[in-house]
Amino acid sequence: MAAPKSTEFSPNFVITPAIANALMHIEAVKQSIQGLPITPRVLANLRETARLFSTHYSTMIEGNRLTQEQVAQVIADGQHFPGRERDQDEVKGYYAALDEVERLAKQGGPLTESAVRRLHGLVMSVGKARARATPYRDGQNVIRDSRSRGIVYMPPEAKNVPALMSQLVHWINQKDELPVPIKAAIAHYQFATIHPYYDGNGRTARLLTTLILHLGGYGLKGLYALEEYYARNLQDYYEALTIEPSHNYYMGRAAADITKWVLYFVAGMAASFQKVETQARGEAEKGGVDQSKALRNLNARQRKVLGLFTQSRELTSKEIGNLFNFKPRTAADLCQRWVEDGFLEMSNASRKSRRYRLTAAYEALVMDGHP
Repeated sequence: MAAPKSTEFSPNFVITPAIANALMHIEAVKQSIQGLPITPRVLANLRETARLFSTHYSTMIEGNRLTQEQVAQVIADGQHFPGRERDQDEVKGYYAALDEVERLAKQGGPLTESAVRRLHGLVMSVGKARARATPYRDGQNVIRDSRSRGIVYMPPEAKNVPALMSQLVHWINQKDELPVPIKAAIAHYQFATIHPYYDGNGRTARLLTTLILHLGGYGLKGLYALEEYYARNLQDYYEALTIEPSHNYYMGRAAADITKWVLYFVAGMAASFQKVETQARGEAEKGGVDQSKALRNLNARQRKVLGLFTQSRELTSKEIGNLFNFKPRTAADLCQRWVEDGFLEMSNASRKSRRYRLTAAYEALVMDGHP
């Protein structure tokens, strides 16, 4: 097949009344949530739950056999499940990639191909934090039916992948009138269509979607997990992605009308946002105070450790290190840096029983949002 002639990516879809209604719902809920109290307790618990849900459901879609509880144990405690080493590596890799999404979102745009390749590298990195960005595939791959082994989809040839990915990233970064949720939906679909890697395409597509939403102002403080929506409606997810005729990139898929997929995606966003609003509104009724501005000064690990301090005012470096599966020396060094940064202070300086607590400014944040 010849390489794509056009240097522009031009998706084919229509904003139907149903899509427009979903977009309005998303905007209404987004505005409502911004005015509701998001307390440290909510952020510590719901945000981490959303990340674990994202990890569990995104890997489950690809056949990961760990339960939701086991995923939490692998991430939080480094627990080992014999015979499930590959599954453990997958969830560690995806969780590390979510950290990278958060870092990239905080850094701001534009999106780069190297960022996409790094996300894929983390997905396939067996949980190593220093994963290398991975190059695109250098050969043909196919998607087969798991039961019949028949070909479901034939992606573009490897020689065309770099140009197609360049077009996609350029399109994502364009300043236009297209609503961010629709742009994210289309990017997800097109990434899956290009299928730039032999493996890990679905997980990377979902991470790319999350990054686009965060960069576009739809991060919702990290409290939602679109992956949960996909997994709970898995047949609908696959059917929405399967646009006929779509068995071959060059014979229908590239120019297909993807309105059905866009509707599925924005409906999922609306449902996920609504769930967060319900939880946040429940917090508002308890009289919580919004502390989200103060929390923006904390990095991902500091925000995560706040959850531990809601359970105990003093912690050892080992207890903090266990949260990140760190070795004792690494945990001790982390705590020392946090003392120097004014995040922690030593409550007991004895080497044998050294303990840490939050400094006054941050201790106020874990008191259920009340000053």
